[in-house]
Amino acid sequence: MTSAPATTEDIPVAIGPLLRLAAPVVVSRLGIMAMGLTDTLVVGRHSATELGYQALGWAPTAIVLTTSIGLLSGVQVMTSQAIGEGRAADTGAILRRGLVYSLWVGILAALVLGGLGGPLMHHIGLATDLADGSTPVLQLFALSLIPILIADTGVFWLEAHGHPVRGMVAMWGANAVNLVLNLWLVPGTSPFPVAGATASAWATLGARVALLAFVAALIFGWSKSRGLGVFDKAPRDPAAAAEMRRVGYGASVSHFVETSAFAGMSIYAGWLGVTAVATWAIVLNVAALIFMVPLGLAVATSVLVGRSWGADDLPAVRRAGTLGFSATLAVTLFICGVVGFGADRIAAAYTLDPAVRAATTAALLLSCLFFVADGLQVVAAQSLRARGDVWVPSLTHAISYSMVMLPLGYYLALPAGLGVPGIVWAVIAASLCAAGLLLTRFYWTARGLHHG
Repeated sequence: MTSAPATTEDIPVAIGPLLRLAAPVVVSRLGIMAMGLTDTLVVGRHSATELGYQALGWAPTAIVLTTSIGLLSGVQVMTSQAIGEGRAADTGAILRRGLVYSLWVGILAALVLGGLGGPLMHHIGLATDLADGSTPVLQLFALSLIPILIADTGVFWLEAHGHPVRGMVAMWGANAVNLVLNLWLVPGTSPFPVAGATASAWATLGARVALLAFVAALIFGWSKSRGLGVFDKAPRDPAAAAEMRRVGYGASVSHFVETSAFAGMSIYAGWLGVTAVATWAIVLNVAALIFMVPLGLAVATSVLVGRSWGADDLPAVRRAGTLGFSATLAVTLFICGVVGFGADRIAAAYTLDPAVRAATTAALLLSCLFFVADGLQVVAAQSLRARGDVWVPSLTHAISYSMVMLPLGYYLALPAGLGVPGIVWAVIAASLCAAGLLLTRFYWTARGLHHG
């Protein structure tokens, strides 16, 4: 049974609803980074060698994880659209299909990463001790992909329903579990025969299982879940399942392209030397933290766009997109001001090395030129996917990051001799390219777009 399509009044396109959706998403995504930071700090204080094992185990895992998360984005898009169409009662079926899909994606990702990761570590030129030490870490990270992907499916569904606080609570609850397990296991004084990076990987697995349990409890304990069909068997609907996968394929390609391209830039920094590696690592970490803010705005904007699209309300689609872009522009400009005036202090918080500090300060000042464009491109990409425009964002990211950023970064950093600033200039160019193309696509197609 379905209800009437939502009206514009049912879909408030205003700064208040946008920020109420975005703020908890930002805090939740920061929780993901906090979990990795906890692992790094605890393992790093235990042993620098073990920290190397952990970093090597995480590098390929990050690519597989972000790519797999992209495959699940159809759950959020289709849930938002169904709510806009007045079919909220059907969203439980979307969740159930998404959970089954995420289970299979998680199993496949775990098998591929766990099975191929170890041999890969031994055939990419690493010293034998590094390959041996990082392999069990990678295999545990691979196993933990299953609970994190299932949990993320539930979080996406809750966010589409306008309840991001539940996902935020679950994520920080998992952070607490991760901290306790790291402090207990990493020193090697627990009753279990593990220590260092491998122990931290076990803590990650435990925290992700806890996250899944927390998300499940929050969904099953929600009073509206029964009315939304969460406890009912999802009807067989091959078309809906195929559409969910289609949306995910596009997002997955984008995530893979971006993650791989930035991994390539890190390799360029490695070719430049120790100071360059440290400088770029700090800049990348700061940029990743800042990116959580526009990412939260992107999720909130896509929910509003998706609901408006589902209600076949084209003016509301345009208003939601414009609101998201404007908020992102304002927030990222403010962030640029903070980073610009505080670049040296930020650098000093990361390093005591004078050379690295000076290089990082200069690179952070330059990076302010891509924070705005990078934020706008992710909001625009999510907004396009929310209205069913799946493959253009993927193509745009492939052009911007693979065809512009990678070759330009190599040329500017190495043959042109600009070093890390050359890498940053390449990121600026790619971000501007992506933002320009995606914003043009959004407004050009919105002129006469109709949800058919």
